[in-house]
Amino acid sequence: NLKTAIAESNAVVTYNKLPTIMSDPQQMISLFQNLIDNAIKFRSKKAPRVRISAERKGDEWVFAIRDNGIGIDPKESERIFVMFQRLHGSTDYPGTGIGLSICKKIVERHGGRIWLESENAKGSTFYFTVPDRK
Repeated sequence: NLKTAIAESNAVVTYNKLPTIMSDPQQMISLFQNLIDNAIKFRSKKAPRVRISAERKGDEWVFAIRDNGIGIDPKESERIFVMFQRLHGSTDYPGTGIGLSICKKIVERHGGRIWLESENAKGSTFYFTVPDRK
């Protein structure tokens, strides 16, 4: 789904071995697509580098999508998950401001939580959990 954006930006998307989880496949596609697309869209002058990983912690999987983009001020880390809350003008970056709120709804629908660790100009890591329901 992101083949064109990846090619046009010279992005490199890598991943560790990822677990098989019980989930709605279409919603998981939407979740990953939104997070990876944002990593490509909010890039620095360098070519985007996106790393996807997952680690089991207790009775859940913790997924991480790490990028080398422009980063986000930590003070904004909650606001970005609110519908139509944009940190940048629509002339600077395209979008509607609903992508991360959709991600939050998907994660919560699956019994998990989502959060961000970031610094301006140093990239971002979005984390989300999914219960291990094996």
